[in-house]
Amino acid sequence: MSRQKYTHIQVKEEEILALREAGATRQEIANQLGLSKVQIKNWINRYNRKQAKQEAGIFPKPKGRPRKVAEPGDIIAEQAYEIQRLKMENELLRDFLRSTGRK
Repeated sequence: MSRQKYTHIQVKEEEILALREAGATRQEIANQLGLSKVQIKNWINRYNRKQAKQEAGIFPKPKGRPRKVAEPGDIIAEQAYEIQRLKMENELLRDFLRSTGRK
């Protein structure tokens, strides 16, 4: 399949998710939609991050400059998400250091 001209990947969101649910690899999805494997990989990573934040109760901030009377975001949910992420990173690093015999 030949490569297409520029297409915003959000237009293909439903197709990507359907193919992913069907068990297609990133390369297969890219070939079928005429996109690169890197584009698919990056989109899936962004999508997974966005879903994890939504499950943690953090909703995406609007793009652009904030209004003058903008309400502060849900700081507690954002902090809880960040703490969870850091704990996971800590465990990963600790396990790595143990496996290399440094600690």
